[in-house]
Amino acid sequence: AILNIVYLIIERLANIMFSSGLHQRFAMEYETDRLILRVLTADFSHDVCDFVSKNRTQFEKYEPALPANYYTPEHQYTILSCELKLALQTKNIRYYVFLKENPSQIIGTVALHNISATYSSCEIGYKFDFDYQHKGYAREAVAMAVSIAFAALGLHGISARVMPENTASIKLLKDLLFEEEGFERECIKIQGKWQDHLRLSLINHSSNI
Repeated sequence: AILNIVYLIIERLANIMFSSGLHQRFAMEYETDRLILRVLTADFSHDVCDFVSKNRTQFEKYEPALPANYYTPEHQYTILSCELKLALQTKNIRYYVFLKENPSQIIGTVALHNISATYSSCEIGYKFDFDYQHKGYAREAVAMAVSIAFAALGLHGISARVMPENTASIKLLKDLLFEEEGFERECIKIQGKWQDHLRLSLINHSSNI
């Protein structure tokens, strides 16, 4: 009950602080057939720490180098606090993903980054617990995030960058009708080495109407 009150207050703040120039509103929580997508408060720092620590080996293959204290509740508390501020400003919105049948365990995240009212665009990123991969959960969550970007935020385009060897992620995006735009050479430094990434995009053609 207390968490419900907290989320109600946060959602009202999101409406009040909606200053990006985007013409619609997003919610702090969404549901799909099997999932709950929720913007978290800093109170969930231990849960997020457990999630990233469990999947450290898997996630770090595709991420820049992280600070030494990244895998601590204290650092995750700071990150969650910053994420909430950015969400309220409609700059970056990260949703943590839970199963409806087990709403206390984080199984993944999907995020809309670099949201721009000027260019009516954003980037999308996601990662899922290895125990919950290949079950369609990531596709379900990403599809909902696309819907949020287009229907709630009214954006025109979404882009994604994926390392070429990450074939599962490329397939997921193509299944959702993202199209290849080409390679960006050495565009992101992953674990100390500059890596090429494939760029894909999805256009909201209804926004032309």
